[in-house]
Amino acid sequence: MVSTMDLMETVSRNLRRLRQERGLSQEELASRAEISARYLGDLERGRYSCTVTVLGRIANGLGVRPVELIT
Repeated sequence: MVSTMDLMETVSRNLRRLRQERGLSQEELASRAEISARYLGDLERGRYSCTVTVLGRIANGLGVRPVELIT
């Protein structure tokens, strides 16, 4: 069973990696996902978890399937 903290860490790590691989700034991705850059930064640092809706918007902004953020 995966703990909430493990899942948050996985999302944080994958989010930062995928964003950087695509050459996007936090501001650019936040705009695409319709969230604030500050919130995106907090997600990348593992300070907050996000809803499935926000996860989907971030995935769309990155051009990936949501599962790629959580695995």
